[in-house]
Amino acid sequence: MALPLDRLSQDPASARRMRFAAIALIIGAMALFTVLDTTAKYLSAYENPLQIAWLRYLFHALFAGLILNPWTAPGIWRTKKPGLQFLRSVMLAGTTVFNFTAVSYIQLDQAVAIAFTTPLLVAVLAGPILGEWTSRRNLVVILIGFSGVLFVTRPGLDSFHWAFLLALANAVCMSIYSIATRFVSAYDSARTSISITSLFGVAVLTPIMPFVWDWPESAFIWGLHIATGALGGLGHFLLILAHARAPAPVLAPFVYVELLFMILAGWLIFADVPDAWTLVGAGIVILAGLYLLLRERTPPVVDIVE
Repeated sequence: MALPLDRLSQDPASARRMRFAAIALIIGAMALFTVLDTTAKYLSAYENPLQIAWLRYLFHALFAGLILNPWTAPGIWRTKKPGLQFLRSVMLAGTTVFNFTAVSYIQLDQAVAIAFTTPLLVAVLAGPILGEWTSRRNLVVILIGFSGVLFVTRPGLDSFHWAFLLALANAVCMSIYSIATRFVSAYDSARTSISITSLFGVAVLTPIMPFVWDWPESAFIWGLHIATGALGGLGHFLLILAHARAPAPVLAPFVYVELLFMILAGWLIFADVPDAWTLVGAGIVILAGLYLLLRERTPPVVDIVE
């Protein structure tokens, strides 16, 4: 039986084992999210990204229902903050739609490099939203971090693609989602948030489906759609398990391993190789995020959600 985090501090050996387990879980989650994005990029050659996102949430909701069994435990559906849960769900659906659309046009490594601006955006938005204003030094670091995005996108040059803006919109939605999650976690359980978010994701996107629906052409494509729901649900579950076993500052740096996974997946599946500009830009963004993590007593959220 796992020890609570406060008891782990009194048992160094157990704490070390729990940290290693948490790190393995967070790396596993990033691997699952990489496979999810790779699958979505592959499916985008056949279907509209909005349809891919809707089916991802539909199967996620079905898996969540089977695992959490909310029908025999109806209290899971009750939320003390329905407005915040709705905001979280809309923002998470936005991250999925923007990300799936972006990766259908640009490389996986480019999309995730831009997504890594999330902790920088959280640090900026935490001031007006949470009253957690950052220092001038940190603001300079944030601006340097955002300059890394310019290396990746290179606006004004022939290499710029409008889908980079979708990847940035994904990061903005992810930031608002992260801040809303910080609010709602004080009132609702993780089981409640997972159940509501998956269903709201379906509900938000359902009205659009008659305009974009194209029936999947084979059992293989259906299998990939089912896999997106399983990958997303299991990835979020691993994140929860990881954060239950180690504090955020321990886990946050390992989120950036997703860039390596994305580079590998892009090369193996789509023969995409990152250029030097993307690697330099990603490095600047990552270093800025790690700097903020080390300086802030309440570190910025760096989980990459899908």
